[in-house]
Amino acid sequence: MLTAGRSLALNAESGRELPRIEAFADLYAMGVCPRHGEVVMIAGRSGTQKSGLALFWVAQMNLPTLYFSADMSAFTASSRLASMMTRDTTAMVEAGMAEGGQFRADYLAALAHLNLTFSFGSPITWRAVQEEMEAYVELWDAYPQVVVFDNLMDFEGAESDYTEQMAVMQGCTELARDTGATVIILHHASDKAWEAKTNPWAPPSRDQVKGGLSEKPELSLAVALDPTSMAYNVACIKQRMGPCDPTASRYTTMICEPEYTRFKRAVPREIVQAAKPRPQAEWSPSQSVVDSFG
Repeated sequence: MLTAGRSLALNAESGRELPRIEAFADLYAMGVCPRHGEVVMIAGRSGTQKSGLALFWVAQMNLPTLYFSADMSAFTASSRLASMMTRDTTAMVEAGMAEGGQFRADYLAALAHLNLTFSFGSPITWRAVQEEMEAYVELWDAYPQVVVFDNLMDFEGAESDYTEQMAVMQGCTELARDTGATVIILHHASDKAWEAKTNPWAPPSRDQVKGGLSEKPELSLAVALDPTSMAYNVACIKQRMGPCDPTASRYTTMICEPEYTRFKRAVPREIVQAAKPRPQAEWSPSQSVVDSFG
């Protein structure tokens, strides 16, 4: 139960747009507007860098974040962050940490400015969530502005039980309402759908998200990775306060760099050609996207 004043204090900032990041520029241009206090789902098939995208997103925003990871180990998450910050591969980070000395000091320094706090353990339980939230408030005297759950099916009892999965989504909604935090939850799409076999590099439509749970959040993004070109396709399949496409046929494309856990904006080659002319012999209309950073 909340007093009127407490309710106002908790929700005064809700509804504001989250800080924008460069890699999502085309997504914003399509009308996607992630906001404070919302529940956001990132859904995709297996191996589509969902965890990498969530980690990159919260690191780039650098808001006070509590990240519950049952899908990544502590070393995997921290090494991916170090790779993201330094542009060294995760293999280089691992070797540098083992070497120690200045290498270790440099990697630790690269992470010092990040406002990320992790909780590792599988399965995720609501008791653990409550304890971690209480510890976070005890430490910082404030709720985190972003809470990430990686992922929905790693909650206790939610591996295959639809009722438990719905309960998790309800819990996420209550958490966002009570704390004013943006809750980002990762979830799987079906690998057995016809579209997964015939067009695996396209984002899954809303009906391919397991359990139909993408309908519950205020914002649901569907993602897919083309490993042949590292094109990362993102569709908005649900948005309560803006345009969306449940079929996922309208999507934007980024460039994924999984070895660095980084994502870049991609632009049509025509734009690059206009800005930086090249000889006609070098023109290749078959390339639809290029790295905007050249």
